[in-house]
Amino acid sequence: MKLKSPHLIKPGTQVRLSRIATSSTGAFQSPEAAAPVLDSHRKQLADLQEVLYAGQRKAILIVLQGMDTAGKDGTISHIFSGVNPQGCDVSAFKAPTPIESRHDFLWRVHSQLPPRGMIQIFNRSHYEDVLVSRVHKLLPQKTIDKRLDDINRFEQALYDNDIVILKFFLHISRAEQTARLKSRIADSDKHWKLSESDFIERRFWPRYEQAYNDAIAATSKKHAPWFVIPSDHKWYRNIAVSQIIVDAMKSLKLTYPKPSMDPTKVHL
Repeated sequence: MKLKSPHLIKPGTQVRLSRIATSSTGAFQSPEAAAPVLDSHRKQLADLQEVLYAGQRKAILIVLQGMDTAGKDGTISHIFSGVNPQGCDVSAFKAPTPIESRHDFLWRVHSQLPPRGMIQIFNRSHYEDVLVSRVHKLLPQKTIDKRLDDINRFEQALYDNDIVILKFFLHISRAEQTARLKSRIADSDKHWKLSESDFIERRFWPRYEQAYNDAIAATSKKHAPWFVIPSDHKWYRNIAVSQIIVDAMKSLKLTYPKPSMDPTKVHL
């Protein structure tokens, strides 16, 4: 699968998120100009998902990562609003439960992987177990490095078993995060989105940025590419992510399966 995108992190690339723009809008000058394009992407995605579901030859795994308030939930709701719910599912990964902590770090991910014919979205993912552990120094660096190697082998195995992997880092500036948190504080209807951890983890921004730099560089592979998506402008984030997903699914050249019966011989 060959994908062309200005947001693709090519294998072997050194990543410096501080040098990658968060507010770029590509060729689009306004949300109004982008709106019909996003609508087109939604329609294409709905059509492609139907063929994917019917054919059951491939599965799609979409990984969404980003700092708090980066827009993982918004990305899902804006892009997949037209997709048949039968063929799409979302898994959210928070801090491991006591049972999950007793297993290997990938154990909890296995049961959430998509069967052929399905689109699975990870709202946070197995990468949390190398990011948080590094930022808070819960594990030695040697163990983090081994986990990154494990992730590469894990994702290669998924690809070998017909799971197409697309990984997105939703890239916002710290100033934008500040604005979004202030907006949530000011709006009582959004207070449910706030948690104490949002403000605690914010203090570790430089550490998270470095952890992402290294994790993305180590695990952006041809079979499981990372895309760093400028996400200060939510409308552009949605356009950029949806374009990549549509292009990836088109490249699979999906087809409907042959019917199990001859419809021309049916007489009603």
